[in-house]
Amino acid sequence: MPVYVHVVEHPHGRILVDTGIKELHPAAADLDPRLHPWAEDVLAAGVDLVVNTHLHFDHCGGNHLFAGTPIHVQRQELDDVRSGAVQTIPEWVDPPGVLYVPVDGELELLPGVRLVPAPGHTPGSQIVVIDTADPPVVIAGDTAVWSGELDEPATEGQRLIVAMRPERVWLSHTHEPWQP
Repeated sequence: MPVYVHVVEHPHGRILVDTGIKELHPAAADLDPRLHPWAEDVLAAGVDLVVNTHLHFDHCGGNHLFAGTPIHVQRQELDDVRSGAVQTIPEWVDPPGVLYVPVDGELELLPGVRLVPAPGHTPGSQIVVIDTADPPVVIAGDTAVWSGELDEPATEGQRLIVAMRPERVWLSHTHEPWQP
């Protein structure tokens, strides 16, 4: 199953949504991961802000590359991971120099770009809603792991996305976006 990261080009900054997996780890060996680097121009062009939709290892495995860059994550997600309530690879969550910005609920990250809690995959999951067009575009992380979950939404986060009537929804594990 691929893990896609997303870049939002915004007039006020470049946003990277999730950081994927950048190295192998024994805790994930049973998944037989194969690493394919993202385009190096992501790093070369710079990233102003990072958003973690949630902190499972396949979404935060590259956080260490962004030490000192603000990484926005829901406070509940960060607390749940640090308490052990949500399983991940702890050293990938808290590598040296990582600067988390805990978010409590909805937040306008940049004009027209919002972070919105979307519980379901984890209690502290969030989505990125890009309101620069009508209808909005959503980057959903694992709020839906595959498109069929949005066809028949079962979690609070999935129902929230469908209710927004988005133009398209980018998921972390599918190449093509979901469209209603």
